[in-house]
Amino acid sequence: MELFYAHEVSGSYCRLDAEESGHCVRVLRHRAGDLIDVIDGRGALYHCRLVDDNPKGAEAQVLEATPDWNAHPYHLTIGCCPTKNNDRFEWFVEKATELGVDRIVPLIGERSERKVYKTDRAARIALSATKQSLKARIPEIVEPMSVKDFLPCEGVSPLVAEIRADAPSGDTGPSSGNSLKLIAYCFEGETKRTSIKQALASFKGTDITILIGPEGDFSPEEAQLAIQNGYIPIHLGNSRLRTETAAVTAVEAVYLHFMQ
Repeated sequence: MELFYAHEVSGSYCRLDAEESGHCVRVLRHRAGDLIDVIDGRGALYHCRLVDDNPKGAEAQVLEATPDWNAHPYHLTIGCCPTKNNDRFEWFVEKATELGVDRIVPLIGERSERKVYKTDRAARIALSATKQSLKARIPEIVEPMSVKDFLPCEGVSPLVAEIRADAPSGDTGPSSGNSLKLIAYCFEGETKRTSIKQALASFKGTDITILIGPEGDFSPEEAQLAIQNGYIPIHLGNSRLRTETAAVTAVEAVYLHFMQ
């Protein structure tokens, strides 16, 4: 099944951008009259008939729309510190998208080796992985922020407020009783941790936020701030995992929990 992405969907027509049009018309050789499937990146699939095979701006007539196509039954935010090797973080973005994630927040921690991260390439990788894995919703790649901005000492951060507004029906976001907030941190034995499997098993909601630290882990101050904001300390098993491996493992745990 071939999927094309259109950010312009109006009424019964959708328009592909130059890159998607070129792939559709020049590479795959679709012509006017062909049937194609288009996603809008917000969860809907459109079964269409191509009416204009312009390789710089193809247009299609919508024949049928399917909302929440191939959607996963949870809302997952992963706050993860970008790795020093940018390719490793991009690998995480790709694999997390394939499994099922709604929002990726690049966090800059006190111990992060990478202090600057540009999201443009990650957004393109997320789009490609969305189409490859037959999904209609592209995960949001949030602009980088510090751990302490994501975890305010008082009140609710703007991002958390946005998550609450976007959460599925019945969930009110990371500050509610219908949400689960987890932090993967070593804690060096001073704080009891539960496994991510146990944490998910006892959770009845669908809104989940998980924090994954940098190569040097979160600082003790950041970890304690997370706990003060309601995050539950978890572990991902006995193996010591790289940042990107831990992040993918966490996404997979959520995916398998809800898809079993």
